[in-house]
Amino acid sequence: MSGLIDALVIVAVIGVVVTRQLRPRKVTGGRRWWLIPAVLVFMALRQHGLIDPEHRQTAVALLAVELVVAVGMGLAWAWTTRLWTERDGTVWAQGGKLTVAVWAAGVAVRIGLYGVGTAMGVHQDSGSFLIALAATLLIRAGVLAWRAQSVAPSYRTAS
Repeated sequence: MSGLIDALVIVAVIGVVVTRQLRPRKVTGGRRWWLIPAVLVFMALRQHGLIDPEHRQTAVALLAVELVVAVGMGLAWAWTTRLWTERDGTVWAQGGKLTVAVWAAGVAVRIGLYGVGTAMGVHQDSGSFLIALAATLLIRAGVLAWRAQSVAPSYRTAS
């Protein structure tokens, strides 16, 4: 049952996150940016099958590659997000077609990694995907917050 719940959580999180990123959103320094990643890491760590004990080195290598993909995806996602400033000084963000392409490519690579692991006989749970998704979300949030600090106003002031 845990695998089904994890799969539903993964699909729901991806659906909510991608949908929200395609709509204009205010970039805020809110305190909840870490909440979804923290829940995902908690769900991943509560599983006991994160690393296959019979294929420990291969499982760790696959997890490391997945984390590298997650970091790359988070960076690419943050850099494909358009930022602009409104007259009141608030910074807004919105993903576009390239953002969706980044997500699609990242999911395809992760499916490929899962296939490689399966072909090598490595038992894989959803925990590594949950941790990688959390890393992607954290990297994206950090890079967007950093980029938002240096966004020039997208309007001209009357002198």
